[in-house]
Amino acid sequence: MSASRAVRCSLIVALGFVFLLPGSMAAQPAATAPRTFELAALQRAAIESDPRMRQLRLLMEQSELRLRNIAVGRLPAVGVEGLAQYQSDVVQAAFPLPGGQILFSPPKATFDAGIRIEQPLLDATLDARSALERSQLAEQQARVRTTLFALRQQVNDAFFGAAALQARAGALATTVADLQARLDEVNARVTQGTALPAEAAAVEATLLQRRQDEDELRTNREAALARLAILIGQPLRDGDVLPLPNVVETVARAQQASAAVRSRPEYELFARTRDRLGRQAELTKAQERPRVWTFGKVAYGLPGLNFVVSEWEFYGFGGVRVEWKALTWGAAAREREALAIGQQIVAADQAAFDRGLLESTATERASIERLQHALTVDERIVALREQVARSTQIRLQEGVVTASEYLDRQAELLHARFARAGHEVELAQASARLLTTLGLEVQ
Repeated sequence: MSASRAVRCSLIVALGFVFLLPGSMAAQPAATAPRTFELAALQRAAIESDPRMRQLRLLMEQSELRLRNIAVGRLPAVGVEGLAQYQSDVVQAAFPLPGGQILFSPPKATFDAGIRIEQPLLDATLDARSALERSQLAEQQARVRTTLFALRQQVNDAFFGAAALQARAGALATTVADLQARLDEVNARVTQGTALPAEAAAVEATLLQRRQDEDELRTNREAALARLAILIGQPLRDGDVLPLPNVVETVARAQQASAAVRSRPEYELFARTRDRLGRQAELTKAQERPRVWTFGKVAYGLPGLNFVVSEWEFYGFGGVRVEWKALTWGAAAREREALAIGQQIVAADQAAFDRGLLESTATERASIERLQHALTVDERIVALREQVARSTQIRLQEGVVTASEYLDRQAELLHARFARAGHEVELAQASARLLTTLGLEVQ
């Protein structure tokens, strides 16, 4: 009875594996499938995920509140006034009435409560203040975009740091595969008695060292990916692929781009700053113009407007008021002159930025030319090293050379491949850096 129960349990477990295994095998590749991340997409992701992107919306909301406050200046201003006071003396009639009676004597205690309304009729500062506020908003947003633009270069550094380790890992993997094949061959020859065990030991030791190098590269790449993940605001896995940009297309676009390209956000910031200074100068002029508004008041007090009658009464008055700062002792002119100097300062900053941009692009173009030439030489060196390594491998199989000599040739080949991979990444990085310097997006 217990045996049959055990058989049934075994069948149930086996059927469970039959049904679950295909699903798990199908799900596993999807979970571990490598993803590809283009440099341009990573740059956009870093900017969009940066907390400072919220500042663009917050600055707009802040400016809208200030504009609404400025617009309120066109509406009637309503105020409530109240007064209660006592004075030690009041005006009296100079001549008393017959019998010594005083003609009139206002009360020493006065009370007054009323509503005052003012309606602007002419105020040139309102439009000037609104224009200045909009200009300040544009300048602040341009400054935020300029700050965020620096993330592109940070992404470039992290991206190509990980890509360089990825390229070295690829070259190392080829060497590890070759060493494993040679180790199998030497072990077979040791078994056959045609090679010494020391030969296999030398190959195996080198293989273990290369696998240690793989572990180190993997760890360093994980660290580089972690830094890149922080920048873009999403996780990255070790198996994710970071393809290098199309160097030929990138260099062609960079060479066609003019040194006076205005794609950098700094140029927008310069323009917005100049506009803001101009709006401030317009506001200074507007503050010199006359301001006109009407006013009126309705109140209830003791006494009223007729102070001779010491009684509570309602009263009201209204009129038009004009205010004009006719003489400012040159303060407005000096303020406009200071703003004009500010324009010159912005122009000097832009000229210095132009010069720095020209210096940077000249350096990057020189680096691109050097790396292109170096890659051409690298290809030839790798081809020659591979030829020597194949010849040494054949001679090792024939027992003409020792494993040590073969391992020396393999090390030289690996270093050549490392140099080629490094120059490929450096060329792509220099090209991307040139486009970023010019304010163009990497494709």
